[in-house]
Amino acid sequence: MMKTKAVVFDAYGTLFDVNSAAEKCKDKIGNKWESFANFWRATQLEYTWLRSLMKRHKNFLGITEDSLDKSMKVFNINKNMKNELLSLYKILSPYPEVKSVLKDLKKKNFKLAILSNGTPDLLNELVESNNLNNLFDDLFSVEEVKIYKPDKRVYELPVKKYKIRSEEITFLSANTWDVSGGGNFGYNSIWVNRYNSVFDILDFKPDNEISNLTQLLDIV
Repeated sequence: MMKTKAVVFDAYGTLFDVNSAAEKCKDKIGNKWESFANFWRATQLEYTWLRSLMKRHKNFLGITEDSLDKSMKVFNINKNMKNELLSLYKILSPYPEVKSVLKDLKKKNFKLAILSNGTPDLLNELVESNNLNNLFDDLFSVEEVKIYKPDKRVYELPVKKYKIRSEEITFLSANTWDVSGGGNFGYNSIWVNRYNSVFDILDFKPDNEISNLTQLLDIV
């Protein structure tokens, strides 16, 4: 970790709570809101992988809408809620410690970036709506290469921009497949295990596992 020159974060599920859009509508959705939110997220990720394999790229907002359409049908949610849920997804809530941790990292003079499936517009709106826009040096989007994580072309983006080696990047994600993708590429990948989950078996095991981002400050 002494080699770290850039700290790069996944966005969805790592910095921002992907269930917060549905949670804000839980009075309308009812007690199935969390199951619905989890299904929406799982379908969204499934569509990114399938489209990458089929070489039928669609941007993340389009995939988010498609997966929402399916999820609303599965959970029998009033179709009039679609626009509200999509709008809320654009301004997901950050986890409580995010802003303070980013400020502390900024003082250490690391390059700070997001590396995400999200489109540039989605990422800009996320950070601006949560007053985080002055803390990041870059917001890297898969739209630069038109394929989704865990393709190595995505993980190459910050390496090329900063002209550093992959091992000089500390990468954080709450998604185990993303931690493995970055780790297999050569990043110092850290798993943000917020919900006491089990790590996937994908030819990589991170040296560090944390339950929230505050613990990162003891590592870098």
